[in-house]
Amino acid sequence: MTKRTRTILFIICLVLFLIVAPSVIFYSQGYRIDFETKKISQTGALFLKVWPKNVEIYFDGKLKKKTDFFFGSTLIENLLPKKYKVRVEKEGYFTWEKELEIKEKEVVDFKNIVLIPKNPNFKILGKEISAFYFSPDGKKIILKEIEEDKWALKLYDPERNVKSHLVDEGDISKVGVELFNLKFSPDSKKVLLEVGLKERIKYYNLEIDKMPPVLTESELPLPPVDERSFISTPRSARVIEDIVTYQTINENIYYLDNSGHLFKVDERSFISTPRSAWVNEERLTEKSFSVKPETKYELFIFKDHIFLREDKILYLLNFSSKSFEKFLEPINSLKISPDSKKTVYFSDFEIWIFYLEEIYDQPQKKADERVFLTRFSTEIGEVFWYTAHYLIFNVGEKIKIAEIDERDRINIVDLAEFKDPRIFFNKTDKKLYILTEGSLYSSENLLP
Repeated sequence: MTKRTRTILFIICLVLFLIVAPSVIFYSQGYRIDFETKKISQTGALFLKVWPKNVEIYFDGKLKKKTDFFFGSTLIENLLPKKYKVRVEKEGYFTWEKELEIKEKEVVDFKNIVLIPKNPNFKILGKEISAFYFSPDGKKIILKEIEEDKWALKLYDPERNVKSHLVDEGDISKVGVELFNLKFSPDSKKVLLEVGLKERIKYYNLEIDKMPPVLTESELPLPPVDERSFISTPRSARVIEDIVTYQTINENIYYLDNSGHLFKVDERSFISTPRSAWVNEERLTEKSFSVKPETKYELFIFKDHIFLREDKILYLLNFSSKSFEKFLEPINSLKISPDSKKTVYFSDFEIWIFYLEEIYDQPQKKADERVFLTRFSTEIGEVFWYTAHYLIFNVGEKIKIAEIDERDRINIVDLAEFKDPRIFFNKTDKKLYILTEGSLYSSENLLP
């Protein structure tokens, strides 16, 4: 090889190096040529985590990738900054899709995607049922059955598929007895019955953990609230006539009395001593709340937020002014999420999310931020948390599941349809229970 040839080869290699090296460096730094805009841009990425695992990810209708088998996640890199129509699919499940904007040098994060199973199986648990009540631990159901125009309560164990007799109206009285309400104790071992008998309201304790169950008459309890607040102790030890509503949180009892003030007291003092002997009782309000007679009140206490519901009006305690301020109207109820970071509240036609603390994951939220989720023209029945990021509820006869991630649009699917359904999603066994036309159904397991 001549000197001239070597020189030419050297020059060619040098030129190639000077051309290729910057391209390699640019590529390694995430720069790409966008042939649509004819510009050089830095790329972004999309991270997805999906249940179930091993699902297909489509970009603008084309298969891009699959999530891994072990964690159900995937990172799709080197995406030009623009909007993409992303679709997540798996056979036997409803599709999840959004239009997502990828930005330069940013990773868009969706790590709470849940695909909803299509056409889940439902099995019938019983007929001639007029109501059902779940225990706080989610392991027992009390069924109110109608037998020859008389009601009877049966205890049903969903795990073992075993049903046993508890009590019927004949065990209380030979004359007509109307069952108004039923509340479990926090340990799921006892039940408080509120019945109408001879134009009077009476109360009975039913010990369902004993064989046979033990039914005893009880004194007038405190105003009925949710099952976490039920305390089955004698009247002489705990009843205060002017209490409007109360709630038990972390061994403290919060109560609103007829004066319109909110108090906090140690639970042990509340139960075992008269009010005059209570220690560490604290009044949390300075301005009195106007309590209306014959009106339903309910306290909801989530972390450092205290809500008071007056029929369909919701108030929030302002700790600065120490007074209740109107938060929302109308409202049917509110429920805290499984991760305790947010609540869902809903009216007849709207569903909202309220964030109790700051959320740093995408989509980021500020503490006390309210997000409108969706509105329907048909009345909403009941709403439950499906996961910490999805809701399950019924709108008329349709049972729906919706995500709460409102980026682009929320994914809502119709899971099933039943006539005049009353629903309950049991977090313990991940099954949906539906009472329709006197029959109680349960779904297959809907989550891992």
